[in-house]
This record gives sequence, C-alpha cells and structure tokens, in this order.
Amino acid sequence: MTISCFIKRVLRDDSVKFIAAETGTLIDKCRPSRTERCSQSERSYSSAALVFAALIALLPKPLHATSLSHVDVLKIGKKIWQNECNGTISGLTSWNAGEDFASLGIGHFIWYPKGRRGPFEESFPKLVSFISKRGAKLPALLLGTGEKPCPWNSRTEFLRAQHSTEMNQLRSFLVDTIDLQAEFLIARLESALPKMLAEAAPPDRASVQEQFERLTRTSQGCYAVVDYVNFKGEGVLHTERYQGQGWGLLQVLEAMHGTSDAGAVDEFARAAKAVLTQRVQNSPADRHESRWLSGWIRRVNSYNGS
Repeated sequence: MTISCFIKRVLRDDSVKFIAAETGTLIDKCRPSRTERCSQSERSYSSAALVFAALIALLPKPLHATSLSHVDVLKIGKKIWQNECNGTISGLTSWNAGEDFASLGIGHFIWYPKGRRGPFEESFPKLVSFISKRGAKLPALLLGTGEKPCPWNSRTEFLRAQHSTEMNQLRSFLVDTIDLQAEFLIARLESALPKMLAEAAPPDRASVQEQFERLTRTSQGCYAVVDYVNFKGEGVLHTERYQGQGWGLLQVLEAMHGTSDAGAVDEFARAAKAVLTQRVQNSPADRHESRWLSGWIRRVNSYNGS
C-alpha cells in the first residue's frame, strides 16, 4: 500500500479498526498478505501523505505475539486447571449453587440447559466445536449436528448424575483435551486486544498494545494474560465497574508503563494486585468482597511465581 493510500485510510477510518484487522493470534504469527490499489482520486493524497506521514509513528504496531510450543500450551492449560479447579478431575465438571448453568473444563466454560439463558456468554458449545475441528473424539452426549444443550436441567439433576456413564465420559473427554482447551483460551484472547483498544482513550492505545505485546512475547506472560482474562475479563464492559473503575485486563495494562520484556510479568502481577485491591475498596459494602481478595492475590502471585 502506498503512503497516500495509507494516510487516506487513517484519516477516513478509526485507527483501532485498522489495528484490529492487522492483529494476529498468539499461536500462529502468520498473517495473510494484503494488497490495495489506489484509485485515480486517491493519488491526489500524495502531497497530503508527506504532511501526515508522522502519523504512522503514532499508530500502535501490529501484534507480533510469541509462537507457543505444545509443551508451553499444555503448561498454561495445567496452570489454569489448577487455578479454576484445584487441579482435580471432579473440578472439571461443576455447577455452582445459585447458578443456572454448568461450568465445565479448565476455564469453567458455561453450558446452559435447553431453553435457558442468562447474563453470561455460553462458551462450552464453542469449545466443543473448536476441539471437534481439531480431530478429537467427542463423548456420546456431545455427538450430533448443531450445538447441544446441557442434558441436565438443574443443579440437582447435575449432582445426582455425578457417577453416571455420561458424566464419567465427559470428565474423561475434558482430561484428555487440556491442551486443546488451553489453545481455545489463547485463540479467544485474539479478539480481546481490538476491543480493549477501542475502549481505551486514544492517547493510551499505543501503550495498551505495547504492554500486551510485552507480555505475549513469553510463555509465562501469555499464561498471565490468558488466565487473567478468564479470571476477571477484558475490562471493556461498562457494567463491570465500581464507582466508574473497572478491574479487567484493560485496567491492568493501563497501569503498566515499563518497557523491558524481562520485567513484564512482575509488573503485570503488581498492577493486577493494585487493580483488584482497588476493586474491593470501591465495591458496595454489602458484597463483602474483601473475603475474596486473599484468594485473588494468591492467584495473581502464580503469574511470577511469588
């Protein structure tokens, strides 16, 4: 693309959309090549290009994330399994009291019964589709066309079926696909950066992307980012705010200002602790969120081994 075409696009479109289009995945660094031909009218922008060329340096760079080995991916999966399920097989199949859905796998992916929906995004059917496309064998209760609803209609039914053939097959499937579940979480993170850049204030976007890239250049940093998103979200929803302040990945990245890859994970852990402590301080008193803070801090400490 010539500079004139590039500048016209920058002036015409939101820069975040441009960067989102250039974002790669954390597993595969390859990006499709793009070509764009200038029309006659676009050539008129050549003189403007010389004036606005400095804008190029101000735009965030495309994401160049680390290429993770299968060993790295499996390590990430096992760490998240420990965080979410205490590393237990039984913890891979849960249905928490007061909830209308099952929570399955290392990421506690949500699975709603037929006809049931809630405020949270259903993710287990997407995980099953992802794993199926990778060639893994599905248990009988997940076979068939289309997305399958959770076969248990309530927590009572779910608990009653703990030792059933279907539940045991489901647990075996989840144990055998820890690596693919981790790949799913990593791939899902791909969509997080464009959303965070869109939500961040324009002057902060380059820094947010820089911090994201610092972390995703190492396997330990990838683990920290993937786990935190699964743990506390992306930080882009305005419904997830106390006194106007969020606690997701975006807010942690905004609190980081370093440049060294070597110190990225340590800084991320410190920033995450500060953001989570602030959340508790801002939370409504009747929620008593201070009871959870020590557990949250222990989880964040696993990012840098402290």
